[in-house]
Amino acid sequence: MSESKIPINTKEIPFQDRYKLLIGSIVPRPIGFVSTISPSGIYNLAPFSFFNGVCSEPMTVLFCPVIRGSDGQEKDTLKNIKANKEFVINIVSEEIAEKMNQCSAEYPYGVDEFKESGLTASSSVKVKPPLVQEAKINMECRLLHLVEIGNKPGSGTVVIGEVVYFHVNDDVYKDGKIILSKLKPVGRLGGTEYCRVTDNFSLPRPTVKVPVSENPNNR
Repeated sequence: MSESKIPINTKEIPFQDRYKLLIGSIVPRPIGFVSTISPSGIYNLAPFSFFNGVCSEPMTVLFCPVIRGSDGQEKDTLKNIKANKEFVINIVSEEIAEKMNQCSAEYPYGVDEFKESGLTASSSVKVKPPLVQEAKINMECRLLHLVEIGNKPGSGTVVIGEVVYFHVNDDVYKDGKIILSKLKPVGRLGGTEYCRVTDNFSLPRPTVKVPVSENPNNR
């Protein structure tokens, strides 16, 4: 087994190659399928794989739309969030993976991806952007912070939002936990590749015994 490594100075390669390194190394990545609404009331729906949870108090998530390399413009999703400070995160299951992929096309601003993909827009409870009815989990979010990282193609804006209302299908939720085998989430890999969560294993969290003399409560 070779232990040699290829040295790569990230400042000396184009942003497209840096992107490939990221998406090929940070795998699998969860997909945030984000629905928003424009100031004129047109729905928008787009997937983002730079997405994750932040914390539970307050319940917070983040995702990062990048500036498009094709035209140097910011994503429609970000434009809408800047305008109305709200969005919905929809979790992608296997059943809607192909329709989610349809929404990744670079449509002109003002195109409703719900109509293009055939997915169903359903009314939210606390925010204006709609839910994806076919998604098994939806998170209604209000914007907390925007963190801009650069201002050119390949740069991005971290969108941090508080989850103010949560929707989950009753068949994927039991005893306060999400049932993975029922959710069937899809993960993002490099290039055009995706993955299923079908080969998982468990590692019990280790416990560390602190000697009595070192326990701060005994001082």
